[in-house]
Amino acid sequence: QVQLVESGGGLVQAGGSLKLSCAASGRTFSGYQIGWFRQAPGQEREFAAAIRWYTGITYYPDSVKGRFTISRDNAKNTVYLQLNSLEPEDPAVYYCAATDLWGATKSSEYKYWGQGTQVTVSS
Repeated sequence: QVQLVESGGGLVQAGGSLKLSCAASGRTFSGYQIGWFRQAPGQEREFAAAIRWYTGITYYPDSVKGRFTISRDNAKNTVYLQLNSLEPEDPAVYYCAATDLWGATKSSEYKYWGQGTQVTVSS
């Protein structure tokens, strides 16, 4: 079993940037696909990005393509989500999650979840 811990959330002005981190404990990310999801109050949990640990292949929904970048650091066993050009619709709790299903973009396809980190955008 892998435990996930997110960090890096906070308050940022519209147009600004944040870098979120997702660190693994218990075991490495080896063999998993790591995804980021976000959930605003009263909204469904939404897919934001994913990366296959071995190959580095990435997936993004159209809503964040060009603004968000997911990456990994093998040595630190950590996945990052760089959030740029933050917009008023981006505030949410951001979660990282792990799955052994390649190409998974639905929250139901992910087995392990972190506790989330809050991102707030001021106008």
